[in-house]
Amino acid sequence: MLIPNYSGYVYEAGCDEAGRGCLAGPVVAAAVILPKQYQLQGLNDSKLTSAKTRDALRRTIEAEAISWAVGICSPEEIDQINILQASFLAMHKALDQIIKQVEHIIVDGPYFKSYKNIPNTCFVKGDSKFAAIAAASILAKTHRDEIMKGLAQSYPEYGWDCNVGYPTRAHRDAIRKLGPTPLHRRSFKLLPDPELFDQY
Repeated sequence: MLIPNYSGYVYEAGCDEAGRGCLAGPVVAAAVILPKQYQLQGLNDSKLTSAKTRDALRRTIEAEAISWAVGICSPEEIDQINILQASFLAMHKALDQIIKQVEHIIVDGPYFKSYKNIPNTCFVKGDSKFAAIAAASILAKTHRDEIMKGLAQSYPEYGWDCNVGYPTRAHRDAIRKLGPTPLHRRSFKLLPDPELFDQY
């Protein structure tokens, strides 16, 4: 059973991101405020749920949350400020859109960049401990997957409709054969031998 609230505040926002380990596409973060004693059957870390379950949970979370929002950082932003800072920025962009005055922020992972001097607490594997972080995990993952499947229509050879930008063998084979797209993260090691990209 996930913990419904950590701080005791009513407007406690859970934050998580999706796409940090991808080679292409944005990093997407979500911020979610749930009712204080909220419980949702099946809610868990997005990595531990099926795509069908995530989609169903997304619909319920978006309908029942006090407030929720998604923030996006582009591949260009990732390359400019690095993936960790881009993850924080995406969370801040999500928090900017929350319609309630956030009283406390709980975040998945060991680090967070403070937001507007609002108290925050970080939890390693927080998405499998706290309902609001798990909900943010679900929203970040489903929104990002939706974005990548849309982008796959412009770049079908890279298999983003299936791998959503992660470094699968098929994805790397396409990069090796065709080179990187404008949506690939140039600051990442796209192939084991980066000198292969000298021609691009």
